[in-house]
This record gives sequence, structure tokens and C-alpha cells, in this order.
Amino acid sequence: MIRFECDYGEGAAQPVLDLMQKTNLEQTPGYGMDEYCAKAQELIRRLCDAPQADVHFMVGATQANLTVIDAALKPWQGVLCADSGHINVHETGSVEATGHKCLALPSVQGKITAQQVKDAYEEHWALDNHEHVVQPGMVYISNPTEDGTLYTKEDLTDLSAVCYDCGLYLFVDGARMAYGLTSEGNDLSLEDYASLCDVFYLGGTKCGALFGEALVILNEDLKKDFRYAIKQHGGMLAKGRLLGLQFLALLDGEDGTGKSAYFQMAAKANNQAMKIRRALEAKGCKMLFDSPTNQQFPILPDAWLETLNQKYATSWIARCDDSHTAVRFCTSWATRDEDVEALLADIAAL
Repeated sequence: MIRFECDYGEGAAQPVLDLMQKTNLEQTPGYGMDEYCAKAQELIRRLCDAPQADVHFMVGATQANLTVIDAALKPWQGVLCADSGHINVHETGSVEATGHKCLALPSVQGKITAQQVKDAYEEHWALDNHEHVVQPGMVYISNPTEDGTLYTKEDLTDLSAVCYDCGLYLFVDGARMAYGLTSEGNDLSLEDYASLCDVFYLGGTKCGALFGEALVILNEDLKKDFRYAIKQHGGMLAKGRLLGLQFLALLDGEDGTGKSAYFQMAAKANNQAMKIRRALEAKGCKMLFDSPTNQQFPILPDAWLETLNQKYATSWIARCDDSHTAVRFCTSWATRDEDVEALLADIAAL
């Protein structure tokens, strides 16, 4: 079985394994207080052009999401997000378990707009009994979205401005950020995220690391005591140097030109995904979402899907009508060219 259902099915990129093996028997302080984490933090600050940023390494994206949201919000506040957002549909109520409600907004192609955020904020405060209703305190988006689509610089700028005007934190889930930054449809940079957001993270788990995400905090109000929040939520790794090492390896030699393994592998995955999309479109398939990243969502005739499922694993997304199903083909940092070529040949033969 050739697997295209996710981008975290493989272990880790070779540079990660090499550096971990090279440093395996070194003794360092624990909990991320080692020289490797410090070097990785400084590298990320430089790439973001944000020397003032606090950088923390989290063990996973769910831990990053719930820790940031719980640390930032007052007990009576919730977080505005897309109805398709990861925290709303794929994290088993982890945010709600901290006492904060996900305030879901209708999304189009996985995205919400600045106008929706403004309307939701104003509608809350227009209520006569607003103190009886969960108060919006943050906006959460992911980029790329769950649908593989991208927020543009204009989108993010508008969201940032509305959040500033309304006193809301803006938090960007970057679990797949490498695929977003290297997409041909992208016009955002790490510097843009650092200037427009209160907090965001660079994904590792889905982008070549064994595990881990690099959280970047820009807002001074969120920095104080954040390590307490990490520890309380089970996100502080005793062998913390393993997180810093991985980002050092993935970003080795990066100077903003995208030449590191982190960005090169992501760009290749995007290219492979677009080859799959073009092959399916050539056969007359429509896409459920217009994704320019490593996730593609074709609507397939059931007979075609049954044939492909004999050899390829995909993720079921939706039943579209009596004879068509939408699925996700997801390439990863480790997807082999020969597997893509085999899929393209089998698509052509349908």
C-alpha cells in the first residue's frame, strides 16, 4: 500500500537523524535550557526578523494550540475560528477542556474574514446580556488551512488590523507552515507573520521532524510566565534538547532563500501534489477545494476510488452525491517520486 492520507506517516528527515545521532551521548541541561535550543531559537528569531520574539519548542500542535489559548484568555473568554478549524473539529475538545469555547464562524474554502471577526465581536457587545455569553478574546486561524488553502498577505493584514482594533489576540497555527511558505500561491514571509500576529508557530511534526513545533510569541503580554503554562499542560519535554536539535537540522544553512531542508522538502511535496492535481483534472475531476499546497481534494467517481484504494491510501472527506466521493491526497516531505509517478500512471489508466 502506497500511503497518501497524511504528511506525518514517515519518521524524520535524514539531517534530523544525523544530528541527533551525532549528539546522542552529549550531556546537556534539560527542559529546553541547552545550547542547541538556544541556537535554534536565535536562528528562528533571525529568520523572522524579530529579535524581541520569545521562541518555545512544543512537543506537538495540539499541545501548542491548547497551551497558547488557555494562557492567553481569561476564564470567560473563547476563541473565534473557522468551523473547519483544527481546534474545532480535530482536537477532541482539548480547547474546551481548558474552559475556553471555540466560537466557530462559517468558513469558505477553510478561511474566515476580517469582516466576520468584526461582526462577531460587535454582535457580542451589542447584546444586552453580553456578560452571560462567552466573550471573544482571540482569533485562531491555520495557514495553510485544513482545506489546503492559503490566507494571503492582504487577508492576514486585514485580520491583524481588526484584531488590534477589537483587542483580540491573533494566533496562527503553522503546523503545515513550510508547505504554505513554499507554495506558488503564497505571498507571505516569516517576517510578515512576525509583524502581523501575536503568536504563531512553525510546524515540525508534519514537516520533517520526528515531533515538535516552534512557537514564536511576539506580544509582550503573552510572554510572561509562558513556561509555567507549557509545564502545566504537559508540553515541557525533559529531554528538551531533542526539539531544538531538530529545528537546527531542518533549518541548517537557511538564510531566507529557502535553501534549507525544511523548505526544500516542503516545496518538493507541493510540486508533487500539484502533479497529482493536474493528472486528476486532466481526467475531468473537479476539486472540492482550490488548494495550492500539499493537500489535494479531488471528487472521484466511486468506481475510480474503489480501483485506486486497492493500491493507495487516502483520507475520506465527504460524500458528494450518489456516485462521487471527495478524498484527500496528501504528499509529505518524504513522498517518493516513484510513488507519485506510479499514481499518475494509474490515474491516466482509469
